[in-house]
Amino acid sequence: MNIENNKVVSFHYQLREIDGDYTEDSSGGSPMLYLHGHRGILPGLEDAMLGRSAGDKFSVSLGPETAYGPRNDAAIQRVPLKHLIDHPKPKSGDIVTVNTRNGKVKATVLKVGRFNIDIDTNHPLAGKSLEFNVEILSVREATMDEVAHRHAHGPGGHQH
Repeated sequence: MNIENNKVVSFHYQLREIDGDYTEDSSGGSPMLYLHGHRGILPGLEDAMLGRSAGDKFSVSLGPETAYGPRNDAAIQRVPLKHLIDHPKPKSGDIVTVNTRNGKVKATVLKVGRFNIDIDTNHPLAGKSLEFNVEILSVREATMDEVAHRHAHGPGGHQH
């Protein structure tokens, strides 16, 4: 069965930042699970999956525009420490959750002051070129619930 819209895909991946240090490998844990055609994974990775089938192994390089997007300098902000959620003593490099008028947002701590904190709400891989090595484990028809909810259910997918 080939990957196309409304198919549930299970896969393992190795991710590395091109010209950088960051790496990630899912093969030691549960596979990723997503519903194709609903942008549940990076756009460039989803596009590279189209037409493939279980057992396929491939590599794909993604620029920022098809991965986590370009860096946005306006995403670096100084906010009052009182806006942090459940993080009483943050330090530089920590990932924290901040209350904003648009809801809760994850951010990387850049600098901590006495009353304020400098944060970066860009994704840590924004502006980076990435390479994925992928092994597709299975492809199946989505259930009606999965299509209605626009994501895969079950191990590795979203649970209700």
